[in-house]
Amino acid sequence: MASTVTPSTAGTFDAPASWQAVDLISDLHLQASEPGTFEAWRAHMAATTADAVFLLGDVFEVWVGDDAVASDPFLQACAQVLRATSQRLTVGFMSGNRDFLVGEAFLHSCGLTALQDPTLLRWGPARILLTHGDALCLDDQAYQRFRAVSRTAAWQSEFLARPLAERLALAQHMRAQSEAHNQSVAYFADADPDMTRDWLQTHSALHLVHGHTHRPADHAVPGLPQASRQVLSDWHAGPEGLRAEVLRLHADGRRTRLSPQT
Repeated sequence: MASTVTPSTAGTFDAPASWQAVDLISDLHLQASEPGTFEAWRAHMAATTADAVFLLGDVFEVWVGDDAVASDPFLQACAQVLRATSQRLTVGFMSGNRDFLVGEAFLHSCGLTALQDPTLLRWGPARILLTHGDALCLDDQAYQRFRAVSRTAAWQSEFLARPLAERLALAQHMRAQSEAHNQSVAYFADADPDMTRDWLQTHSALHLVHGHTHRPADHAVPGLPQASRQVLSDWHAGPEGLRAEVLRLHADGRRTRLSPQT
């Protein structure tokens, strides 16, 4: 499908020259029903030797407003991990399609650095475009229609004005609908190649990193022979073990996929 969306101007993040490594993580989908995933993430955040961790969306399985934290012990535990980590290194937070309602109050309370979607990471000569990835999946037309509406101030104000219990019930209903849809389709939308190329050219970058699709891999970019698109892993701990991966960016230009540190 040809790109029909013009990318918004990317935010920029200028990494200090002293940094040696940045960890990129996305699609943790943290939720109380998956304590193993939480523990793996908590352990990595405590043990990583990187200078920064950038969380690129869908950190939480669902987020219905910052006011939910006060009555949710699991969200409070997540906040404690973020707060402790941000006291010793930079923690960047980019919203995803599950947690786009995370607000400034929560970010500030945890000491997080807000990352616009997309964000251009400038680190020495490197220019790496970071995004959650949902905006690139143009073939998922139903979601793109919802995304366009739900990112407006009017929709968010109306939703957040509802009682917390109602918001939680609506979120549960939407999650059930999403899971039913995913089980009924044989094709899952991927990043649109034309839009990917347009974003990279617009921001004079040769590397794009995103999550969202849960299909970690390295891809060439049609039309840009020197460019690459790297997809981050989702995280999930279950009876079959832990599925998780960190993409570490190094100051010398290397990008390596690592298992979480424990």
